[in-house]
Amino acid sequence: MGRKIPIWQTFLVVVLSLGVIIYSIVFSYGESHMPLIMAAIIAAAVGALNGWKWSFMERGMISAISRSLQASIILLSVGILIATWKAGGIIPSMIYYGLNILNPSIFLVSVCILCSIVSLCLGSSYTTAGTIGVAMIGVSIGLGVDPAMTAGAVVAGSYFGDKMSPLSDTTNLAPAIAGTNLFDHIRHMAFTVTPSMLIALVVYAVIGRGTAGAHVSVTEADLLQSEILNEFTVSPLLLLPILILIVIVVLKIPALPGIYIGIFVGLACMTFVQGISIADWFPTMHYGYNSISEVQLNADYMVADLLGGGGFHNMLWSVSVILCSMSFGGVMEATGMLNDIAEKVLQIAKNTGSLVAVTICSCILVNMITADQYLAIILPGRMYRTAFEDRRLKAKNLSRCLEDSATLTSPLIPWNVCGATMKSFLGVPTAAYAPYAVLNWINPLISTLYGFLGFTMEKMSDEEYQEILEQRKLDAELAAKAVQ
Repeated sequence: MGRKIPIWQTFLVVVLSLGVIIYSIVFSYGESHMPLIMAAIIAAAVGALNGWKWSFMERGMISAISRSLQASIILLSVGILIATWKAGGIIPSMIYYGLNILNPSIFLVSVCILCSIVSLCLGSSYTTAGTIGVAMIGVSIGLGVDPAMTAGAVVAGSYFGDKMSPLSDTTNLAPAIAGTNLFDHIRHMAFTVTPSMLIALVVYAVIGRGTAGAHVSVTEADLLQSEILNEFTVSPLLLLPILILIVIVVLKIPALPGIYIGIFVGLACMTFVQGISIADWFPTMHYGYNSISEVQLNADYMVADLLGGGGFHNMLWSVSVILCSMSFGGVMEATGMLNDIAEKVLQIAKNTGSLVAVTICSCILVNMITADQYLAIILPGRMYRTAFEDRRLKAKNLSRCLEDSATLTSPLIPWNVCGATMKSFLGVPTAAYAPYAVLNWINPLISTLYGFLGFTMEKMSDEEYQEILEQRKLDAELAAKAVQ
């Protein structure tokens, strides 16, 4: 253990690290791996200068990386799922029928609603974006709609469902950290997410009738459908795997086993529907599906870009971002720099509105520094729980703030686990789709506004607050006995 790091040094680390990352993404080679490693080195150097041993900081890095292992395994598994669903004709069938039934003028609205429903059922933004989202990108290109707009609608819809689903990990984590009931938490979030979603849908409707609808190319849509028919057997029955995933959720099968059931369904479709040899299973799962099409769809895309891809190998880029970002976040957490920032920021909170604003800004900052949405929920949740209680605010107010900010802003940050994942799945840079992920950036603003207005900020009764004080006293006594 080292000595407390001066706050000016902590802020210097944050400024230098974020500066290096942003410079690399915007002005240099467009990736965040090397600057994240450089940021970890800067943080570790400051820690060492203040007496923190490397072995301790290394354990912090390993601990942070271990928290991301589940997300990494799911990411790699969804990569395999995408490859088998493309090779099995499942995603191509979605694209084919989507081109027939989706009207370009309401396309973005339809995409957002569809992803919301599927993600609400699955409780997973990753699985939704990796299946429905990938297909919708293909449909958008066939219709002449900007893929960045479509990716934004996919992300907004996927994270709406992820945020509101009782099956989602973050939706369970936030109330657990804040100390409230899961379904009280979900009902309370409806007050902020409903107007946010309505605003997002209005924006998508306006964009759809204006920009998106003006660039429809029947030729591109017909060409893409023709190439799909040349390469795949297309059938409405190939849409059933989506229903199978939903049944898996209803049966409460855990995420990873559910994804692998989906993978085996994809493998079966590859062999029995598309006639692909069993000998090609492993290469496809590992390296992704290679489309045989050589047709240029437009100036930016080959048909093969839409019909091929996925695979374990293609997800390693995102996993490497996770390893780099978790190393940086782990050093920041282990040396106490993250806690120091949160404590300093808390001093700004003088009323309910500023407390909500500080909580939301802290979650976003932790998302940026650690690239980990789970830590962005856990750390501010721990730090500000007492402050919310002492203002007589019910715990569900805190849990809502955590989700409104930490969960929803995570895919808007390029080096965050979620931002890197969405880029890998959808093939659109985070900075390109972020302006169109309207729900994700409007929701924190509405939540902050509610804090200042006091709207839906439910208060504790005197009896409830007294119970909190008694529980604190009991916890203190137990802690004292444990030390003795």
